[in-house]
Amino acid sequence: MKLAFSTLGVPGLPLSDVLTLATRHGYHGVELRAHPEEPVHPGIGPAERTAARTAFEDAGIEPLGLAGYVRVAAPGDDTPVLDELRALVDLARDLGAPHVRVFPGGDPDGDPDRDPDGDPDRDPAEADAAAVRRLTEGAAHAADAGVRILLETHDSHRTGAAVARVLGPVHQRSVGALWDVMHTWLGGEQPAQTFAALAPHLGYVQVKDIASADDTTPLPLGAGILPLGECVEVLTRGGWDGWLCWEYEKRWYEAAAPLPDLLAAGRDHLGRLLHDAA
Repeated sequence: MKLAFSTLGVPGLPLSDVLTLATRHGYHGVELRAHPEEPVHPGIGPAERTAARTAFEDAGIEPLGLAGYVRVAAPGDDTPVLDELRALVDLARDLGAPHVRVFPGGDPDGDPDRDPDGDPDRDPAEADAAAVRRLTEGAAHAADAGVRILLETHDSHRTGAAVARVLGPVHQRSVGALWDVMHTWLGGEQPAQTFAALAPHLGYVQVKDIASADDTTPLPLGAGILPLGECVEVLTRGGWDGWLCWEYEKRWYEAAAPLPDLLAAGRDHLGRLLHDAA
């Protein structure tokens, strides 16, 4: 498996510095948080896109994907959601990134990455239908761009079973799943259950570690309670050989230790887990 980290852990850092960190600490790729706070986002122009793509190529680092903020199950009109989704896909195409991350966003629960305007009393079937409709509509554009849209296990669709419930009806190769191991664990799903649900759709896996269900402050990999070893074992046993991306949520937790100081140990920890699972 290949290893990457997310720029959510180094908010606002120039891309050149991000790529230096990846090279120095032995990571194969980088997931870019595609938000206006960051150097790379859908609002940048052609020259900036070309420069970013060239920077990745020169560094020998792969742009794993764009972590966007499209909420495909959110209430409201489809047009703004689809416009945002197409813009994200176009940016990924221009950068040579194979994936874009989208959220379900069917309900709010206080996380800054989730939909603050959702309706907690909304019929889940209505949210599912919206997500299926929008992902199906966006699939052709993504396929033409050579990009895969990945629905993350998050917020209203926290488990693999919930995400698979949406992806089954979509049934397009250009639409898949992103497994965030924290959210499926918080949703009460065991790694084997998640993998069974997502295996036909899986794009890549976000790993992280936390102290408890009540304290999701990011910790160094292996210092918390998430079943990372079991996740890696399940993936290996299932013959999956994709990407593990460390999403260290420093952006939301200012007191968390700086990610650059942890990258080498995190890579080593993931390497040990992969060795033990082999």
